[in-house]
Amino acid sequence: MPLVTITLRRPKTADFKTAVFDSIHGALVESGVPVDDLFQRALELDAVNFRFDARYPEAKQDRDENFVLVEILWSVGRSVKVKKKLLESLMHRLSDQNIHPENVMVVFKETTWENWSFAGGRLIHT
Repeated sequence: MPLVTITLRRPKTADFKTAVFDSIHGALVESGVPVDDLFQRALELDAVNFRFDARYPEAKQDRDENFVLVEILWSVGRSVKVKKKLLESLMHRLSDQNIHPENVMVVFKETTWENWSFAGGRLIHT
């Protein structure tokens, strides 16, 4: 179960956030995540609360006000190959939505299965 968090500079339209969320979810599904496994949130922050470098470390163009930080928290076990395929799919999908891939940073966070309680305090994977 991936938990997706996107962090954006305020203000962003509902359409912009939907385009990002749909692109991420489509790439996740393509990588093997079930289609109904949908947990996403957006954090919109003022510039004073969301700072980033325009090019670090090797961006090919400056990041701008539409910079998107994507954090994907999911269970351990996915290979680098799966992550690369997901990133390729995501960048293609975002490009189709007129969101430049150089304006997107993705961080994968992994946790073990026993750290997920999906409802009711139950640890179903232990």
